[in-house]
Amino acid sequence: MEEFLPSELILTQEGQIYHLGIAPDELAHKIIIVGDQARVEVVSNYFDEVTHKSQHREFSCHTGTYKGKHLSVVSTGIGTDNIDIVLNELDALVNINFNQRQENNKKVVLEIVRIGTCGILQDDIPVDSFILSSHAMGIDNLGHFYQLDVAQEDAALLEEIEKKTALPEKIHPYLTAANTDLVARLMSKDVVKGITITASGFYGPQGRKLRLPLAEENMLNSFSDFRLGEHRFTNLEMECSALFALSKSLGHKAAAICLGLANRRKKEFSSNYEGRIRTLIEYVLDRI
Repeated sequence: MEEFLPSELILTQEGQIYHLGIAPDELAHKIIIVGDQARVEVVSNYFDEVTHKSQHREFSCHTGTYKGKHLSVVSTGIGTDNIDIVLNELDALVNINFNQRQENNKKVVLEIVRIGTCGILQDDIPVDSFILSSHAMGIDNLGHFYQLDVAQEDAALLEEIEKKTALPEKIHPYLTAANTDLVARLMSKDVVKGITITASGFYGPQGRKLRLPLAEENMLNSFSDFRLGEHRFTNLEMECSALFALSKSLGHKAAAICLGLANRRKKEFSSNYEGRIRTLIEYVLDRI
């Protein structure tokens, strides 16, 4: 069996995974991830009991119980580059024996739900809506560094998207569906569902223009106009593509539900996002 060498699987002297700074027994198998490290405590304040707290760089982790469920909440920071770190290290914590540096024979399946914020791409979706990702399409490039497990139906949907949208010439997207079990648990009449676009940055990659001109001026409008049966793009953010692609290929379940802060079509921004985020946190805690 392959041994993961110290240069590849980096552990601290205390036996913790390098970036997250936690040990295997400090992580629950139901995990909420958030971008902002300050939001970790906002989530864990709802816990009945907190049994672990850690902080290393932008990665904060609180583990405890909520209504009898063993949960961890972990901050990722911004972007798919950080999701790459977090997903690989969460998987290592449950599926690699740190003493032997070898893969465990019996695999643990994590349930991971991202609670985030996003931009809205449709006129009919109000600001402050809860938006559940059916799929995530990455225009960020991270997924191309792995041999991903790509479903045939995801490949067919992506092919149609590439034909009908105005992506910059050098962008090669990848697309992964969210876990259907988690999506079913998180869906309700008060939630909007659709395809999420994951960008590699906040300004140009999301169609924002300050002093630099954009390579493709019509990109966002082409996403908003796309329709294929029940499929349409609903929102835009910076983490979901890597979360879904890596989780699926590693055998974990992942989903994401975001608060729509800004309607990019109508040029509107939330005036009550902190209150709505707390409502969204409670919503997810009761369903994960």
